[in-house]
Amino acid sequence: MKKYIVLSILFILPITAYIFFAMSTNYFKPLPVLTPSVAELDGFKDLDGKSVQLENRITVLGFFGNNLEDHRAYAYNLAQKIYSKNHEFKEFQFVILLPEGTEAQAKNIEQKLKQIAPTDAWFFAFGPETDIERVFHSLNSNLALDSNLSSPYVFIIDKERSLRGRKDDEDAGVMYGFDSSNIAEINNKMSDDVKVLLAEYRRALKKYKSNREI
Repeated sequence: MKKYIVLSILFILPITAYIFFAMSTNYFKPLPVLTPSVAELDGFKDLDGKSVQLENRITVLGFFGNNLEDHRAYAYNLAQKIYSKNHEFKEFQFVILLPEGTEAQAKNIEQKLKQIAPTDAWFFAFGPETDIERVFHSLNSNLALDSNLSSPYVFIIDKERSLRGRKDDEDAGVMYGFDSSNIAEINNKMSDDVKVLLAEYRRALKKYKSNREI
């Protein structure tokens, strides 16, 4: 009798564990949409004078304002904890919006970032102050830019230009953005959420390829 009980446990336990993880909402639940239709980056140009866009890209969007040097540490935090681990994903990019006239500061920071990871998917994008405010307000968040058009918070935007975040974060409640000055928040919460969104698109791509093969 004991033999059959042991065999039953050995057979049932793996199946039960598989079903449990397969049904885990934390693992499979998509990252919530908080704001649809974030404004496109019309008129913004990168350091090479090329246009930058959100559509069809998974974007970490930041606003570092007139005094980029003040945000140097934030950029390094993001580069080390998020960008360096994900920059090879084809449609993934970092975009930092800056006022026109800050190009020299951006070039200096970019040289430092290259020591962490290739910057082919990291863009400093420049535009008029009114356009920076337009894009920021379109996020419809509970955050604000300071007088220098900067914020330590960065935002995750999906390919459809929707702001993704957390609706029921244990600390913040609704979490629109991630504080790049807070290593723990970047290393844990933001890193996890970026992984969830990338996994969402990987699964969608895998499903699309499977359907085409049928």
